[in-house]
Amino acid sequence: MIEECLYGEEVSVFFISDGNDFIFLISAQDHKQVFDNDQGPNTGGMGAYVNPPIYTLELHQEVEESIIRPVLKAMAAEGFPFQGVLYAGLMITAEGPKVLEFNARFGDPETQVVMPMIKSDILPLLEAAADKGLARYQVNIATGTCICVVLASAGYPGNYEKGKLITGLDKLNQETIVFHSGTAKKDGQLITNGGRVLALTVRGNTMEEAIDQVYRELEKIHFEGMHYRADIGSKSIRQGV
Repeated sequence: MIEECLYGEEVSVFFISDGNDFIFLISAQDHKQVFDNDQGPNTGGMGAYVNPPIYTLELHQEVEESIIRPVLKAMAAEGFPFQGVLYAGLMITAEGPKVLEFNARFGDPETQVVMPMIKSDILPLLEAAADKGLARYQVNIATGTCICVVLASAGYPGNYEKGKLITGLDKLNQETIVFHSGTAKKDGQLITNGGRVLALTVRGNTMEEAIDQVYRELEKIHFEGMHYRADIGSKSIRQGV
């Protein structure tokens, strides 16, 4: 099979649809490669941040009109109106946005930065999508920004060891959100039990503030072989956010 090779930056864009209407939630940018500067093999995601500067208002309008609206209209016309989360994985190329994938779910680690930005109760939003009531619904998105950094086991996404003692979570600030992925309890202690072990999420007024805070929090955590990217969110700084 021959496919077009696309060059550009990836962006994840999140919508909620009730089959007739849809609401834009927020955009995010995942960091797939395991090492800094997008080097090394792809992973499930080493971190993410919201509102990447490459996803401008003009680009958003193009995505809505040329991608999201036609897709939802076509599905409804075929008798399968889509209700739920529509996650569009896009490559922003020199020729404009190109669709890499659609997912009927929130992403990982994008969810870790999307959800803290939704000030509205998520349950009524999903109920409105199920009851075809989005035309009357307004979602409240927080100001500022949010960033997530994944802590992985040494060797991930290849072979890695499990059972390493995790310490320092009790030293984190109360505002820091910790998502457990590859962890387990053994003899009352927290240990590693997967490739992507933990994800730390921090909100901030600016990206510089959020980046500084999340990496200061990471320094409090330790397990043998702990690996993370040191450049999550740096693209937004270079582009002037």
